[in-house]
Amino acid sequence: MGDVSADNITIEMLKEAHETVRCSPLDVINTPIIRWCQTTLPLNTSSNIHIKLENMQRTGSFKIRGVANQFAKRLKGGHFVTMSAGNYGKSFAYACKHYGSKGKVVMPETAPISRSILIQSLGVEVERVPTTHLIDVVNRSVQEDSMTFLHPYDDPDLIAGHAGLGFEILEVVPYPDVVAVCCGGGGLLAGVAAAIKLSGCGDTKIYGVEPEGACTMYKSFIEKKPVGMDAKSIASGLAPPFAGSLPYELCQKYVENIVLVTDEEIKSAVSTLYKAGLVVEPSGTAAFAAIMNEKIPDINGKNVVVILSGGNIGKDELSNFPD
Repeated sequence: MGDVSADNITIEMLKEAHETVRCSPLDVINTPIIRWCQTTLPLNTSSNIHIKLENMQRTGSFKIRGVANQFAKRLKGGHFVTMSAGNYGKSFAYACKHYGSKGKVVMPETAPISRSILIQSLGVEVERVPTTHLIDVVNRSVQEDSMTFLHPYDDPDLIAGHAGLGFEILEVVPYPDVVAVCCGGGGLLAGVAAAIKLSGCGDTKIYGVEPEGACTMYKSFIEKKPVGMDAKSIASGLAPPFAGSLPYELCQKYVENIVLVTDEEIKSAVSTLYKAGLVVEPSGTAAFAAIMNEKIPDINGKNVVVILSGGNIGKDELSNFPD
């Protein structure tokens, strides 16, 4: 990643990445935005809420945006390694297959087995390890097998790729009052926040949403430095072992605050969305859960955007959620 800091992330860099992703052979989708009032979802607020449907994205989540920009900047046909609970790994594997690159995904043992099988089906090696050993196994692969590490959230090319989601929001809602974004390592939150703020929306309040049991960015805000923790949550995609350094810097600069939701609130959000015909995985519902449970302050009467960040959930997982 080099010495890139938050100050090096410019609007020109983000717009260039947006064009790269838009023209990518990986066929990244400009996903729909629908108004809450156009759905059958319950609504207990007077807000004008818009929902960005990244659960309909290529490979089922926003991750393909950052991956498209990462691979555009790398030599084709390389041998790459990464760590992922599923969504980044799926997009990584999809890109490896397209570009003819070799790949390996180091996954936490807590990730659903179905996601490991899916990633392997795309021709990429998977190694499942305890969450606390992820980075050690990645480093071993780099040192012993001469692989190139692609970081799943702490990488400027990846963050710039995710920024396109922010630009797409502004095309539909030019001056949002509030934007709620799911947060794990912080790559999506950082990219969206930077794109919106650097586009001139200085008054927009951007909130990151994390699970209570996996709140590395929340703790980082408190301790004023990136920190790690033994993250545990039903939302495995939002439970990396540490917050990203560059995402932390960008979030400190552009994000209003980080709010927390419980696993029970996430489960309820998955069920509520499913009843309304929207298939969203636990990690993709965190921002929605925050809106549902009134965790985002001062949104009555405001223009609000909430991102459903992924829809990779199998029938076996859905059966664990309340009817």
